[in-house]
Amino acid sequence: MAAASVTVSSVVQASSSLCSGIETRSSGQDATTSAVRFSAKTAYTSLSSVVPSVFQSRKSFGCSKFHARSARNVVRAAAASSAGSEEEIRQFCLKQFGARKALKIIAGLHNFDRQNVANVVIAAEKGGATHVDIACDADLVRLAASLTSLPICVSSVDPIGFVAAVEAGAHMVEIGNYDGFYKSGRVFSAEEVLDLTQRVRKLLPNVVLSVTVPHTLPLDEQVCLAEKLEAEGADLIQTEGGTSSAPSAPGVHGLIEKAAPTLAAAWSISRAVKVPVICASGLSVVTTPMAITAGAAGVGIGSAVDSSQFPGAEVHAACRTTKAYEWRLYSSLIDDTLSSQKAVSTTSKTRRRE
Repeated sequence: MAAASVTVSSVVQASSSLCSGIETRSSGQDATTSAVRFSAKTAYTSLSSVVPSVFQSRKSFGCSKFHARSARNVVRAAAASSAGSEEEIRQFCLKQFGARKALKIIAGLHNFDRQNVANVVIAAEKGGATHVDIACDADLVRLAASLTSLPICVSSVDPIGFVAAVEAGAHMVEIGNYDGFYKSGRVFSAEEVLDLTQRVRKLLPNVVLSVTVPHTLPLDEQVCLAEKLEAEGADLIQTEGGTSSAPSAPGVHGLIEKAAPTLAAAWSISRAVKVPVICASGLSVVTTPMAITAGAAGVGIGSAVDSSQFPGAEVHAACRTTKAYEWRLYSSLIDDTLSSQKAVSTTSKTRRRE
């Protein structure tokens, strides 16, 4: 405990001097070419190299105020990583799911482009997201940790690969985001997903674990698998389905059709398990409120961000497409309405008795 206190103290002391000069130091180098060495174990010793990398990224991403805030986020994350217990990290990851307000921005399981991942992470921070989901790679984890203080999730279907990513600073792991495999004809059976879950739990018994239920399974089998995954220790269940949907009409009608498979899975699974459900794949600003209404504790947005075709577009796409504040407010209104209806119903019953 004493060592942790010294670490936090040194980080705070470093932050006061480093952040005070943030507006006077800059460089035109790309953030992705600066070797960012940041992890939970080495945060306090590498702080002097992390913060300058944030300064260097200013011209690439064009927002000095945002990067001043990012530098402060790095300092806060360093302090939290060095002193936080496993339970504190779990709460850090799961708090927004408990409030049914989680918004996870997904960079892609096969996306190892450092520049693109950096843009997506910044988009998540600026767009109001609560989590970022990136490919399972230790270097990408360190890069993401230098740009955001949000919980970092890594996605993969290789249990061994998760270990290095967690050691590099990932807060949670995800078995899933299978969309990239479907294009090549690769599908995942219920037995395979269950086996992957068991293997990950043996390697990382205390790390927050999210598992995607393949949409290629019939809906009743998806529910059955979700129940088994919960029994094996999954902390979160994620749904999918957008890639299998072929909308018959454009516009809002088409957006609703595209999201129908994952919405159906979210509705069914959320009523069968006690752990939070993440609704992902094929969602849009039209259908994210529907996901929360269906029973999801949060949503995952990926393709809407990945479809951006020019540098920096991810920032605007995330803000425009997810509109986190809108659907969070929508969720709160639903909760308030249900509470009000329950109160009115109770009052009416009381009056009838009288």
